[in-house]
Amino acid sequence: TAWRVLELGGSELDAVERGCGQCEIDQCDGSVGYGGSPDESGETTLDAMIMDGNTMEVGAVADLRRVKNAIGVARKVIEYTKHTLLVGESASLFAVRMGFPYEDLTTQKSLSLYSEWLNQSCQPNYWKNVVPDSSKSCGPYKRPEKVTYKEEQTVSQRSVHNHDTIGMVVIGVSGTVASGTSTNGAVHKIPGRVGDSPIAGAGSYADSTAGGAAATGDGDIMMRFLPSYQAVEYMRMGTDPTVACQKVISRIQKYAPKFFGAVICANTTGSYGAACNKIPGFTQFHFMVSSPLLSQPTEQVVDCI
Repeated sequence: TAWRVLELGGSELDAVERGCGQCEIDQCDGSVGYGGSPDESGETTLDAMIMDGNTMEVGAVADLRRVKNAIGVARKVIEYTKHTLLVGESASLFAVRMGFPYEDLTTQKSLSLYSEWLNQSCQPNYWKNVVPDSSKSCGPYKRPEKVTYKEEQTVSQRSVHNHDTIGMVVIGVSGTVASGTSTNGAVHKIPGRVGDSPIAGAGSYADSTAGGAAATGDGDIMMRFLPSYQAVEYMRMGTDPTVACQKVISRIQKYAPKFFGAVICANTTGSYGAACNKIPGFTQFHFMVSSPLLSQPTEQVVDCI
């Protein structure tokens, strides 16, 4: 969809918005758009961002409720405000002012995911060091009188299948770069949680003097390292896109060796690459590429490091 927008003369930002928007409509992988990743209260909320690599403007929304087209609302943040990030209920009110309809983001599928989770004593969840024991019960949780911190298990059943995002980097004919992301976040997240996707430099980053990058995976860990910004800075120094992505993954590995995540990178000449962290059940990363050198959109695969 994004490639068609470019072929029809649309801008790089148009391509990112329409491409990510298509995924929101298709509910890609259950991890983008409505009806996926219900939070602890059973609600689906959306995060998205879009970045213009010419002006360095960013529009983003997080914890967006009852509005399906999150990337579209993010674009309006650039076009009609001097802000970068709008969140929660107020982001939804902004969306309605911009002409987006209120719609229910819950589906039969997200309801059944939620009730199944409740029946399994709310496992897995994102709480730690609370009472009652979050590994056995649904709460409500509170701080214990006396805190004894347990070492957090960094790999759990939640890792690989509970996170994903569409991340997109678009390089125009003249080398103009735009990027964007859209996601419904981590399944069973604590309400109000915002991951890496709508954060500039974490979920994605675009700079028309260097290139663009986008990340997917365990946003709670990855956002601490601004992987997309770091990858673009490596490319600015002349690093090959694949190597730039690998260096970013290696940097996170030092602190969280078992994290689930991947990064895609593209520079202004159209070279691209990707890298991912190798953990059980996730040894390769698949991503799509469209370019004038390819007759059709092509799936590419990299082995995780």
